[in-house]
Amino acid sequence: MQSPADILKGIWTSVGGDAAALHRVRLTGEEPQIPSSFRVAVAGQATIAAAGLAAAEIWRLRSGEAQDVTVDMRHAVVECRSERYLRLDDKPPPPAWDAIAGVYKTGDDRFVRCHTNFPHHRDAVCKVLGCAPERDKVQAALKQWKGEDFETAVYAAGGVVALMRSYDEWSALPQARALAQLPLISIEKIGDAPPKPWSKKPWSEGDRPLAGLRVLDLSRVIAGPVAGRTLAAHGADVLLVSGPDLPAIPWLTIDTGRGKLTTFVELKSETGRAQMRELLKDADVFSQGYRPRALAAVGFSPEHAAEINPGIVYVTLSAYGHVGPWAERRGFDSLVQTATGFNDAEGKAAGIDSPKELPAQMLDHATGYLMAFGAMMAKARQASEGGSWHVRVSLAQTGRWLWNLGRLDGGLNTPDIRGEAVHAAFMETVSSGFGTLKAVRHSAVLSRTPAHWSRPAMPLGSHLPQWPR
Repeated sequence: MQSPADILKGIWTSVGGDAAALHRVRLTGEEPQIPSSFRVAVAGQATIAAAGLAAAEIWRLRSGEAQDVTVDMRHAVVECRSERYLRLDDKPPPPAWDAIAGVYKTGDDRFVRCHTNFPHHRDAVCKVLGCAPERDKVQAALKQWKGEDFETAVYAAGGVVALMRSYDEWSALPQARALAQLPLISIEKIGDAPPKPWSKKPWSEGDRPLAGLRVLDLSRVIAGPVAGRTLAAHGADVLLVSGPDLPAIPWLTIDTGRGKLTTFVELKSETGRAQMRELLKDADVFSQGYRPRALAAVGFSPEHAAEINPGIVYVTLSAYGHVGPWAERRGFDSLVQTATGFNDAEGKAAGIDSPKELPAQMLDHATGYLMAFGAMMAKARQASEGGSWHVRVSLAQTGRWLWNLGRLDGGLNTPDIRGEAVHAAFMETVSSGFGTLKAVRHSAVLSRTPAHWSRPAMPLGSHLPQWPR
């Protein structure tokens, strides 16, 4: 199997990173760290290190000063489960899942997973099944369905579910074959524009690599918000844009909101679209986790964004990739794990005849760090050669990469990291708009520009739709 250093090298050089920079990275710790047959800990470490190294290289480009990057594997995997360890006024997170979310058996003896944390997704499942939102009624109704038929029907109704497939079943699908032709991260030039050079020194004491960079963050749940949180940790001004009527998961909003401003913009109205165009004109990065067609319908596709602001870096997150028959399919980490073979393989490794989840939402977290990494690499390219750029990542493609890292014999026997086992050095206590937070620090340690969040997590919509002056 590849070493952590070789895995990082593969990510870094795949988008043109200078291999010489890798000599300034130190990766510490050993596998395994948490119970899994997959290399989840090194996946977290390598993706966090890639983003940290990108930030360090931007600092070198702006200041002429090189610096070292260190990422500890245990700290990294703790950060990739940061929502578990968050404490608000010393209270642990509430139950994370809706009452009917989870795994069920269908009439053809297959397993399906329902994701119903958003009310409209729960309503779609119940509409298809014709039952009340109660577990026993959902299970009884599903006994009348074949698994794949149910999956297809719920997606058609606007919901999100997944049939549990083996890796071989997934690999035989046209969607898996389409993904096999794509890189882990795609960075594509989508328009002409002059370079927007980095500002030069002198800066104020304590500045970080992304000081002055403006990021519009249109994302929810984990992957996209983690990307924004990472860019904020390295000094970017990140403005999280949501809508007053969009559902959110409060605990995740708190955890991933550190370092960000947050505002409401209603894109269904012309007033809101005008506000977004004004914000976009002065942005450097537009990062979004909605289906591209949804934003294109209101005038904010990658091409629209490049017309509004030539030189923009536009970052797109999808569930199953931007090509293939599932390109428009909604999805979350737990569903992609189920559909692409992870839950089946982990269950078999554990000796059980049912799905077993990975011990972290690793597709989400690793993809979030890859989003931040891609955004920084594209911005560095823009600053030197110009152009507008489109960065694309997907949960399924990150899953394909994780699968190809190999398996760990006996990895499932590893003791888990409970809250009391988290090293105090990995945590920080900070004030927020919600109360006092005990939360996980960023695990990429930069020797000259330590990562940190200079803004507190705040309730959604706390700020005006404008950039800080």
